[in-house]
Amino acid sequence: MAEELSYILITPYTIAKSRTGGVISRLLSRLDLDLVGSQIFAPTQKVAEEYAASLYKQSVASSSKSAKLLSEFVLKTFTPSGGRRHRVMMLLFRGEDACHKLSDIAGALYPENRSIESITGETIRDTYADLVKEEGADGKILYFEPAVLTPRNQKTAIENMKIFYSLLKSEANIVENMVYPNPKKIERTLVIIKPDNWKYPSSRPGTIIDMFSRTGLRLIGCKKYHMSVAEALEFYGPVRDALVSKLGPLFGSKAKVVLEKEFHLPLTSELEEKMQESFGVQYAEDQFAKIIEFMSGTRPDKCADSELNDPGKVTCMVLVYEGENAIQKIRDVLGPTDPTKAPGGTIRREFGHDVMINTAHASDSVDNAKREMGVVKIQRNTSAEIMEAYIKSN
Repeated sequence: MAEELSYILITPYTIAKSRTGGVISRLLSRLDLDLVGSQIFAPTQKVAEEYAASLYKQSVASSSKSAKLLSEFVLKTFTPSGGRRHRVMMLLFRGEDACHKLSDIAGALYPENRSIESITGETIRDTYADLVKEEGADGKILYFEPAVLTPRNQKTAIENMKIFYSLLKSEANIVENMVYPNPKKIERTLVIIKPDNWKYPSSRPGTIIDMFSRTGLRLIGCKKYHMSVAEALEFYGPVRDALVSKLGPLFGSKAKVVLEKEFHLPLTSELEEKMQESFGVQYAEDQFAKIIEFMSGTRPDKCADSELNDPGKVTCMVLVYEGENAIQKIRDVLGPTDPTKAPGGTIRREFGHDVMINTAHASDSVDNAKREMGVVKIQRNTSAEIMEAYIKSN
């Protein structure tokens, strides 16, 4: 079976209802496909109409009621209203038979006259979609929300991706579609779902997003990310001095105790101070190198200068949240750096291991959020490039 590139769209209503994490959990834990891109964008009138027209054309060609229903849904919900464009999340997956697998996990769109008792909750639409009809075989549809949209075959996927990548190439990676009554109170904060959550197919990334949703903040930016060694060094640069000042004296003194015990020889305070400045600092620098390796996949002292800016070998996901008191709200749900000291119900208590492998990062101030967004190049998203390259090669 040939490798395919396909997508799944999380609808504006599903995002607004903070169901995004649940959908992502279902996808990541049950698919043997690679998540290669993710982006939140706001369709223009033109893109919404082109996408709806594509779906309608499919309904005519296949006599499919579901495609026609989807076309009408897209025109109604993807089209800007009151001058405001609405958020949609795109997730790009690559792998064998990607279209069929995504379609299966999305679930049936038009379960005719299905009773409540027959719904299993197995698919995404079983759990998050709604189709309410009047009684009778030909009952009028009163309410319809599909939760996600995905193409059923590669031909359709390519046709629709052409519509999306033309928009995404020129779109900012952060959606600015909200006017707040008190804009001065609004903060933006950066979250990184760290590499320990991506080692194998797991619901963890989606569950973490779901836990962040309890803040009531708006998710306005997202991207799949591979942090380079150079980016990791810049991002965690402020941590280096803190480690040296904290760990240098601590482990220099510990080394003194170990040596005195081993050789039964008391060491002077002057020697202890030198050990703090030598061994203690070297230990702190090694801990810093481990942080860089954890976030990028490569130790900085093992990375050639020519490879410093290459994409990292491990996966992260970057998210941007917006709202009042966003910095503190996100950090309250995340929990303190040391998972063993985190309160119950926090993300780090639930999933963290130690002070380095602690599941996620969140900015600790508005100024740091701006700095960190610059380091990770938050406005740079490769989703459009991935789609365009795939389409041109097929």
